[in-house]
Amino acid sequence: MSYYSPSIEKLIESFERLPSIGHKTAARLAFHILNSSEEETNEFINSIKNAKKNLKYCSKCYNISDTDPCTICSNPKRDENIICVVEDVRDIIAIERTHEFKGVYHVLHGSISPMNGVGPDDIKIKELLSRITPDTKEVILATNPRVEGEATAMYISKLLKPLGVTAS
Repeated sequence: MSYYSPSIEKLIESFERLPSIGHKTAARLAFHILNSSEEETNEFINSIKNAKKNLKYCSKCYNISDTDPCTICSNPKRDENIICVVEDVRDIIAIERTHEFKGVYHVLHGSISPMNGVGPDDIKIKELLSRITPDTKEVILATNPRVEGEATAMYISKLLKPLGVTAS
């Protein structure tokens, strides 16, 4: 039995669909929105709508961006012959915060996970291979240190070996 009105219950359920949000946090968020001014609520709604409308995948690296190509791929100071392969867009942010990497990225949008029904064709491996040219110096495999991330890195490394590209 719910103690909330159907509208509040629906709002709470919507927040519960977000990753790592349980019922208590969802209820807190729902009541925060309900207690916000009309202006704050509309700004929140519009930011979600604008992000969904304006963001797209970069046609080169598959990063999420407002522009295509993204700002990293379109930066002439970046070395296009050094590619850092990551599983998720958020991994780019972590690496960029170091201010050390001067190459470009390739986002796989996942990792190989047979237990979850994710195979090599379900992530952006073919797209990565199509980016490899004779000028490519290095491919840095920066997948996450989990079984799936390690399996993905090994799989890609084996694909790159015949191409003569260093995978580290």
